[in-house]
Amino acid sequence: MAKVTFNEALCKGCALCVDACPKGIIALSKTHINQKGYYPAQVEEMDKCIGCASCARMCPDCVITVER
Repeated sequence: MAKVTFNEALCKGCALCVDACPKGIIALSKTHINQKGYYPAQVEEMDKCIGCASCARMCPDCVITVER
C-alpha cells in the first residue's frame, strides 16, 4: 500500500493534486488552515491510493511525497 504525505505548512491549496488524482481521494481540508492561511490538501482514503504519484508530479511546490 502506498503512503502519501503533504508538507501542509508549504501547501498553498491550489488543488492541482486534487484534479490529478485518478482515484479522486485527495481533497482540500475543510477545517484545517495552515500557517499561510490556506486550506492544505490531504488524502481522505489512504487505503485506496495506488501510488501512481500523479499528485506529486503535478504539485508546483513539491510538497507531496509518495512512498510505495
